Amino acid sequence: MKTANKTVTATMLVKDALQKAKHFAEYNIFTFLNEEGALKKAAEIDARIARGEEVGKLAGVPYALKDNFLSPEGQTTASAHILEGYVSPVTATVVEKLESEGAIMIGRTNLDAFAHGSSTENSYFGPTHNAHDFERVAGGSSGGSAVAVALDIVEFATGTDTGGSIRQPASFNGVYGLKPTYGANSRYGVVAMASSLDCIGFSTKTPDDMDLLMSITAGQDPKDMTTLPDFYNIAAPPTRTVTRIGVIKDFDNDAVDAEIREALSRKCELLKSKGYEIVELDMPALKYALAAYYIIQPAEVASNLSRYDGVRYGFRSERAQDLEGLYNNTRGEGFMPENKRRIMIGNFVLSSGFYDAYFLKAAKARTLIVQEYAEAFQKCDFILTPVSPNPAFKLGEKVNDPVAMYLEDLMSVSLNLAGVPGLAVPAGKTRDGRSLGLQLVGPRRSDKSLIEFAKELQDENDL
Repeated sequence: MKTANKTVTATMLVKDALQKAKHFAEYNIFTFLNEEGALKKAAEIDARIARGEEVGKLAGVPYALKDNFLSPEGQTTASAHILEGYVSPVTATVVEKLESEGAIMIGRTNLDAFAHGSSTENSYFGPTHNAHDFERVAGGSSGGSAVAVALDIVEFATGTDTGGSIRQPASFNGVYGLKPTYGANSRYGVVAMASSLDCIGFSTKTPDDMDLLMSITAGQDPKDMTTLPDFYNIAAPPTRTVTRIGVIKDFDNDAVDAEIREALSRKCELLKSKGYEIVELDMPALKYALAAYYIIQPAEVASNLSRYDGVRYGFRSERAQDLEGLYNNTRGEGFMPENKRRIMIGNFVLSSGFYDAYFLKAAKARTLIVQEYAEAFQKCDFILTPVSPNPAFKLGEKVNDPVAMYLEDLMSVSLNLAGVPGLAVPAGKTRDGRSLGLQLVGPRRSDKSLIEFAKELQDENDL
């Protein structure tokens, strides 16, 4: 990661990033460019370096901020009409930690509104385009962040992952994407989607950059009671030797694109040639993961989105004649169709008479999935799986078919239900040039080891 010094200044780095952002404007990556603020911060860092003062580990490094992270620069909209005009009075903990080390936010990236989606087509600001094929989706919901890194606009970008929202776009655009252990990074100051599933992570070009970012942001935050004590940076015995890599038999079927299965097979053969043992895992509870996820997640969405009513902040409908009309019209006009769909599903599964039939069963299935991952890691050190059943698909291909879109999360949601870390790694390209990705999965709190393992396997012909 290139940082500022007396030869390469922060101002030079920021100007270069802003120029690239404008050059790739047609990709619809950014909802806001922080030009004035970024150049001001860059000048301050350059002045400190000139005076011989200490600067942070990320001094002058430009980065992109997913537009559901709160900070005072620009509007925090979560790419939703209902938050248009909202300027945050607070700053997310992860943003504070990054910027205390000298990182400079050059812009806010596009996402599916409120992070509801797998393609970044559900954005009020229109879709983001894939970095390597303009006619295809960027993935979602952190599509703008992954494309900003893939097009070399910034060194890294923040993201949120509730069911694959960092890993899938990273896979679609050929970069690294980490969903940490639940609670590793603070969620304070991030627009909530599903609070028991949301994880804060990054898209980067290399696992070394991911390691540096996690060493800065991981740790307990008094503003977020779900955060864990800093396990990432604690001095520990030497990392255990990784010898066994698990593959999940349940994912090797016709629902998975043939070229993704081929990529997985090639990587397994490569790992074998390096002396690793490949262990087949039977994880039958994973067949319930998608159904459980699309009950638990909408239930939490319905709760979290109930606060958006046009009274306190953001968009307010001009058609309201009374209080009930204010609520109805503001929410009706302000939410995207996918937001409304998840609110309705969530309220349905939580309603009297249906809670036991749906939500309670989903919670029990989640427990089975947690147990199944724990048992799997008794048989192997890490698991290698596809991120998504398909490579990047064409814009508009699935946007009107919610079930087809939800199926894109088939292999990613179980990690969020179990709270385990997953790292999307580039795995070559399809015959027509689309990026392929696989994910390394580890036990809870194995994030450091997972990234170290990816470092060992990052040669261009490797993972």
